[in-house]
Amino acid sequence: MSIEKRVEATAKNIEGKLQEAVGEVTGNPEDQAEGKAKQAESQVLHTIENIKDEVKKIID
Repeated sequence: MSIEKRVEATAKNIEGKLQEAVGEVTGNPEDQAEGKAKQAESQVLHTIENIKDEVKKIID
């Protein structure tokens, strides 16, 4: 398990939530969409790390 990768993914999720919120407050749909995309990317990164963990358990 890569703690660094999980921290990066969590930071990207927080950044995405903030950007989405700013987009909602300012009425900027582009910021909202970018924020949602960052959150989705974060989920993908977490899933990848989870898969790596499971494969490592199987191998060990």
